[in-house]
Amino acid sequence: MAGEKSLLKFLKTGLRPQPADVQAAAMWGVAATTGALWLIQPFDWLKKTFLGKPEAE
Repeated sequence: MAGEKSLLKFLKTGLRPQPADVQAAAMWGVAATTGALWLIQPFDWLKKTFLGKPEAE
C-alpha cells in the first residue's frame, strides 16, 4: 500500500514498530487467549452453542 508507511511516519525511526514487534504482539495475544480458554474451559457451552441441535417446538 502506498500510504502504509505514512501512518507511522510521525514517530522517530527508533520508535516505529518493527515486523518482529508486531509478530511478538500477535503471539502474546494467541498465548493469552489459549491461557484464558485453558483457565475457563467453556467447552460444554461452546458445544451447546455452536454444535448443538436446535430444540423442536
